[in-house]
Amino acid sequence: MDRHAGNQLGIYLSIPFCRSKCTYCNFASGVYPASDHERYVERLVEDLSGARTWATKLGAELPREVDTVYLGGGTPSLLKPMLLKQLFAVLRAEFSLDRDAEITMECAPGQISEETLAAMADCGVNRVSLGVQSFVDREAQVSGRLHTRAIVERDVERLRAAGIVNLNLDLIAGLAGQTLASWDESLAALVASGAPHASVYMLEVDEDSRLGREMLAGGARYYAELTPSEDTVARMYERAIERLSEAGLAQYEISNFCRPGFASRHNLRYWQRRPYLGVGLDASSALFCKTDTPSHNKSTIELLRTTTTDDLNAYLAGPQTVEANRLAPREQLEEAWFLGLRLNDGVSLESVEQEFGSEALAAAMEKLNQLEASGLVSVEGGTVRLTARGRMISNDVFQEFLGLGTKAVSSLVS
Repeated sequence: MDRHAGNQLGIYLSIPFCRSKCTYCNFASGVYPASDHERYVERLVEDLSGARTWATKLGAELPREVDTVYLGGGTPSLLKPMLLKQLFAVLRAEFSLDRDAEITMECAPGQISEETLAAMADCGVNRVSLGVQSFVDREAQVSGRLHTRAIVERDVERLRAAGIVNLNLDLIAGLAGQTLASWDESLAALVASGAPHASVYMLEVDEDSRLGREMLAGGARYYAELTPSEDTVARMYERAIERLSEAGLAQYEISNFCRPGFASRHNLRYWQRRPYLGVGLDASSALFCKTDTPSHNKSTIELLRTTTTDDLNAYLAGPQTVEANRLAPREQLEEAWFLGLRLNDGVSLESVEQEFGSEALAAAMEKLNQLEASGLVSVEGGTVRLTARGRMISNDVFQEFLGLGTKAVSSLVS
């Protein structure tokens, strides 16, 4: 696919505020005083208003046409209605939102007031992602969630009554106290909800979350000793693929499932390497830069990736330097493989050759042959896809592609 087709942009707005911090969460989000909300939105407005000047300074293209907007976090639904409306007013002033733009907002069950729901509808929100994680009340409770199954089901009804029918429900396999039987219960409840999209994540164990640190230390806080084994989590993931497929929710990406026509258009931008602007705490952007540097490759487009600070106080203090990586075609080649392989559609060998040249494709073939022999990828009809086993250990597979390009050059830019 042509990544430049339509010259359209996606926008991600990071809203880091939570009512409680989940034990498994490793995102730059937390419980902050409500007094921070207004100042934070002011900062978002400043960044959105200055985005075009900022991009020009970096030599990056910033399309005006926007076809996807995603408010993630954190819990964006905690913002007061007037702050939400302020954000969307600036978005529409600075950019041209398509009439059929996909506008997604992450919400926590039980944390959507009637006033907020009305504001969401007024702002054009037409897709909601609910952080359910488990339909089993005890599992949700020990993980730090504040909802029950009944609350989730009621919010699904409320959202539909408000005209928001494009719903995603998140589940996590591997929560403390979770069993195969309770996992089946959550899957059954998800299917019964009729949601056209589902995301299923396997619990990540790392020191960036309280639960992860406790598990790595062999402790018992946060019910760490009750977390399922890796083998059990793998079985849960396999069962999710099977059960959701039977219910008409086909897997289209490692963690994502949908009914026909309901794939997340915004998230597809990431995996298809199309441009997006990230604004807010710990937000990332990917924008194209034209270059006059001669190249034997087909591509002469550089990709600029930037990331903002994950320190809320530093972000609130005002505009600052951001980390920026300018990726030349060889670095983009690596991303083409490990992002494209996340999708069940896989990576087209012809597309790789067209974008990066025959030498780049030839350099990858030896690696692909090794991975195919190991049963981790399949190469059929000119398309490379992860096998079922490859999806289970996808991060290990992706590591195999990191040596195909040169190191990206990092710098700090204002």
